[in-house]
This record gives sequence, C-alpha cells and structure tokens, in this order.
Amino acid sequence: MPAYWDVSATTPVDPRVAETVLRLMTEEFGNAGSRTHEYGAAALSEVSTARRRVAECVGAAPEEVVFTSGATEADNLALLGLRAHGESTGRRHVVTTAIEHKAILEPAAHLAKAGFEVEFIPPQKNGIVDAPRLLAAVRDDTLLVSVMHANNETGAVQPIAEISRGLAQREAYLHVDAAQTFGKLDDELADSRIDLISLSAHKVFGPKGVGALVTRRRGWRRPPLEPLAYGGGQERGLRPGTLPVPLVAGFGLAAQLAHDEREQRRQSSETMRAAVLEALEPTEPQLNGDPERTLPHILNVSFPGADGEAVMLAWRDLVAVSNGSACTSASYQPSHVLTAMNLPESRVRGAVRLSWAHDAEPVDWAEAARRVNGLRGS
Repeated sequence: MPAYWDVSATTPVDPRVAETVLRLMTEEFGNAGSRTHEYGAAALSEVSTARRRVAECVGAAPEEVVFTSGATEADNLALLGLRAHGESTGRRHVVTTAIEHKAILEPAAHLAKAGFEVEFIPPQKNGIVDAPRLLAAVRDDTLLVSVMHANNETGAVQPIAEISRGLAQREAYLHVDAAQTFGKLDDELADSRIDLISLSAHKVFGPKGVGALVTRRRGWRRPPLEPLAYGGGQERGLRPGTLPVPLVAGFGLAAQLAHDEREQRRQSSETMRAAVLEALEPTEPQLNGDPERTLPHILNVSFPGADGEAVMLAWRDLVAVSNGSACTSASYQPSHVLTAMNLPESRVRGAVRLSWAHDAEPVDWAEAARRVNGLRGS
C-alpha cells in the first residue's frame, strides 16, 4: 500500500482510541439509557466522561455538547434547526461563504427554497474570506452567520476571531464548522461568542460515525434549535436514538489526545511541510491558498502543465492523495472552492491536495517530483 497522505478526508484511528472502542463493544457494552443495572451505569459514565473531554477542548460546559453522527449532521442541525426560530421572528437572512463544505451549502440551499435569503460571500484569491465584507452583509434580520474555521481543500484558516468581534453587538447566531481545526486551533474555538460548533471524530484520529454540535449558551439562553428527528428525547431532545457508547467514548479520548498533543503534532506537520515543498521545488508548484494562513498539514498545489488526475495516477503506488473533498471526489468535478477563488481553470484542474498526519509514513518526494516532470514531457 502507498503512504497515506489524505487525512483531510479521514484519519486512521489512534491505537489508544481503538483499544477503548473495542473494549466497549465487546466487554462493557451497556446502553447509556439503561438505568436499572451496572451495565447502563458504566455506559453512562463513559458518555459523561467523553462529553466533558470534548467540552473542555473548546471551553464549553459538558451539557452544551450534543453528540451526533458527525460534523455533517451537526451542520444540518445548526442550520435547519434554527429554521423555525427564523420563521417565527421574521429573521430569514443567512450569511455564509462560497467555500463551505457541502454539508453547509446544501442545507443553506434548502433554507433558500423555504423562503430564506442566503448570501454566499466569495473568498479572496488567497482562499480567505474578507471579514469586513462578510460583516457588512449582516443585517438586523440576519438569523445566522456560518463560516468554516479552516477550509478542507486548501487549509486556509478563516478570520473567525475578527468575525466574532464584529458580531459582538448583533443578535445573529454564529456557527463555525470546525471539522478541520478541532484539536488543532482549540484556543480560537473557545471564543464565547461562537454559538454553535460542528465537530467530527474521524478528523482527529477517532472513529467514524460520531461527532458533536456544541450549543453554547448566551447567559442562560440556549440556541433555539429544533430537532430534525424525533423519538426518545436523547441529547436534550435534539438528537434522538441510542447513543453509540463505544464511538462516543472513542471520540472523547481522541479529542483529549489531540488537544493535549496539539503543539507536538503541529511542529511535526510543519517539518514535513518544509521537506515536501523543498523536494517538489523542481516542479515549480503553485500553492493554492495563503501559505502564511493555512493549516500546517494541508497543502493544495497545482503543477503547471500537469493535470491533477494524471498526477494522482502517476503517484498511485507512492502516496494516497486527493483532488478535493472526499464527499464529491468519486466523480470528479472542478473544485467549487478553487473556482470561487477565481483561479484559472487549468490551475483548478491541475490541483492536488496533500494532507498528512503528524506521524505520516515517509514518501519519496524526489521521485514524486520526477514523475510530475515526466508527465509534462509525455
């Protein structure tokens, strides 16, 4: 198998996390909703610990964490869960960006069909949204501002702190999709003005199938969310169904490990980034996204004169990479993110995304560079 350098799509499960998940699947397999015996009590204790661990990473209270199946469900709950409040208050205006994940763009389109006005703010050429421009779009009837913390394709970190400050005296709710930054930029996520935060375990070396929506209170008021499904009343009535205790506990441990080890992981990722860029220099790579304001473990690069699909095929036995979001890459379409950045079509089609773990397997990048240059000569 080639080296795996596509952690923006999913990460391998940390062995420490896998051990916990397996134990809770095979030995301590109780239902956290069972109140009559020790199996249920033990399961509830695991869930409570996980809830606390996730909350502590972003400076939230444990009761503000609602477990979901992942960030996509959390995004849907954040946007569609506010629909009834928007309709009842007459606040039918939503501001988001043109580079969001499909888990935001599609629910936003659903709101638009329901009569909401949705504004999509484009990024600058460096992949970063201009905060003053976004804030200028906010009105008195704005229900929600939704901005991803860092883009999943380019790694560009958005000015969440500046947006948060600009909303200090506004009623609009602020939602942040932090799937790519949770466990990495937790200090920024601890901002109390961020009302809603979407998280996913499988981006922080946890199991697939679990995530969370942080629903931060303003004073004593919770965000006025309505559930998207009914039956059982779990997760404070917002997300019914039996909690997958092994996955929830695995998420909690993965969150704590990522938070505690984030500085070492960042330094390792930065070292790898420098080595990759040095080795690829003979290909004259074009970096898509501001290199000074991107996550250290994501590199979106185009190679002049080489198609991205051809590059990935040439590297197939060396390294597993992608050309965009895993949710849309099965049948290739030009990246809506790079297109929104107003990059030339040839550069968009030539783009390849490298994203690596802090302990990623080494790659012969000199050989990778030779193969790219070989494509140009063919």
